[in-house]
Amino acid sequence: MHLDAALACALIGLAGGWFVPQLIRWVPEPEPVPEPVADVEAEPAPDPEPVAESVDPPASKELYADIAALPGLAWKAALASGAAAGVIGLVLGWGWPLAYLVFLAPVGVALSVIDFRTWLLPTKIIWPTYAVVLLLASVASVATGDYDALVRGLIGQAVALAVFFLLWFLPGGGMGFGDVRLSNILGLALGYLGWGEWAFGLWVGFLLGSLAWVPLRLLKLTTSRHFPFGPFMLLGALVGVLWGGEVMSNLVGGRS
Repeated sequence: MHLDAALACALIGLAGGWFVPQLIRWVPEPEPVPEPVADVEAEPAPDPEPVAESVDPPASKELYADIAALPGLAWKAALASGAAAGVIGLVLGWGWPLAYLVFLAPVGVALSVIDFRTWLLPTKIIWPTYAVVLLLASVASVATGDYDALVRGLIGQAVALAVFFLLWFLPGGGMGFGDVRLSNILGLALGYLGWGEWAFGLWVGFLLGSLAWVPLRLLKLTTSRHFPFGPFMLLGALVGVLWGGEVMSNLVGGRS
């Protein structure tokens, strides 16, 4: 255990998490769909026969500004981010991967809050986050001379992207394309650490999402076509960072 690294990472995570509401407020709202222009010269169509609605009409998306203004969001996000960053520092200790892992803690909290409340993972956060993670992972490779780790991370990103794209493409799934974009970040971040972290982190994300679907569906917090998978992907990635390498070592060692 590395208490000094845990304390430093927790403090950074706490500070970053406090600004989660500002990060959410920074995201622009999606462009509204324009209303169709009626033909004033056309004869009005007859009123349709009234029919009973079989499902409730879809609710409008919650505004990012309203999410950012949720009571207590700042301190709750700070605690979640600080806890995640602190436990990463506790398990991994001092090392260059902490640079992008601690950075991902508050960003992951922000993405989880947004996805859970809107079923969206905005590209305004996803792509800058990916760029920062790629930059910090590259710096870590140069600083340590471990270029194989960066190559492994890029391969892990490509494979994760292919898998999630296939799941999004197949009919009947609740996977959104935001989850596909998020897989770029998690595939790179986990792959850099090792194949054990990569495989276990992604698998746990799928497992948690599958287990959570039923209660969320019963509570009417999701639908058969929409599911906030991002928070479970991120939580699974955290589990992979903490224990993926050990689990893989035990599996490989148990077979030898």
